[in-house]
Amino acid sequence: MRVAFVGKGGSGKTTLSALFSRQLARSGAPVVAIDGDINQHLAATLDPGEGESFTAPPLSTRLGEIKEWLRGENPRIASAEAMVKTTPPGRGSRLLRLLGDDPVHRAHVQEVGGVPLMATGVFEESDLGVACYHSKLGAVELYLNHLVDGPGEYVVVDMTAGADAFASGLFTRFDMTFLVAEPTRKGVSVYRQYRDHAREFGIPIAVVGNKVADEDDLLFLREHVGEDLLACCVPSPWVRGREQGRAGGELEAHNASSLETLRAAVDSRAKDWAAFQQHAVTFHLRNAAALADKATGSALAAQVDRDFQHGPASLTTAPAEDLTEALTAAP
Repeated sequence: MRVAFVGKGGSGKTTLSALFSRQLARSGAPVVAIDGDINQHLAATLDPGEGESFTAPPLSTRLGEIKEWLRGENPRIASAEAMVKTTPPGRGSRLLRLLGDDPVHRAHVQEVGGVPLMATGVFEESDLGVACYHSKLGAVELYLNHLVDGPGEYVVVDMTAGADAFASGLFTRFDMTFLVAEPTRKGVSVYRQYRDHAREFGIPIAVVGNKVADEDDLLFLREHVGEDLLACCVPSPWVRGREQGRAGGELEAHNASSLETLRAAVDSRAKDWAAFQQHAVTFHLRNAAALADKATGSALAAQVDRDFQHGPASLTTAPAEDLTEALTAAP
């Protein structure tokens, strides 16, 4: 299942992304965390000590190679240059299994704090004035477009702050979106934006109240969020201690229980591969008409394979050289 953490800057979404990923990994569940925030702090949050730094190459630095591998033998995609962030898979595309033995996972995953992690990369000086951060997030969108994840497998993405996620179709790539909100007016303002956009496409969201110190904070969130409020986290001395370099102890029982509530909400979701693929096609056609056709000099609508059905059954449409390995890796 694919999970996104979104929210206002400073709301604690990176901290909750790390805590949720860590709790999943400690339970033995297959999980990949992805740092998709312009401020690349997830590695440091997963392991705030003096451990080994995150050195795996960011996804955005090898986007060309990733595209070349994913397009496989798909006859609708003429070249890696003609493949854009929204390009959906079709018959002949190479598909990914979570933590599979493929070039994407081999090159870009590094375990940090017990959690397999990938990163999009920082905003470089050369990007200033000529690119937006969503160009780097394109690698994450392609990864999720081509991923066939199974029950009990998790991808956790720490997303960009605010409503920036709606600058592309990436927000439709998730089975559950957790919006982290502080009990303040600013904290719930992003919730309203996200709620309205998500409902238009049937994207499920749930609110996680963070830094909820007392009953007044809880009542404030209930007043402004209503039934979308799923769980709350209280200020955590354990988290603060880790940030200050003090190891030991365990996460407070209340906060650990809230994380279990989030997992139960994710596990209760039914995977809808048909809707997932339809959203991918919809945003690819929008992207093609708005910008991508002109940028690539191609009619990218022709990349859509209307007969392709995403999901576990699509593994049988993988290129011949990958078929045996894909089926062997399937749970």
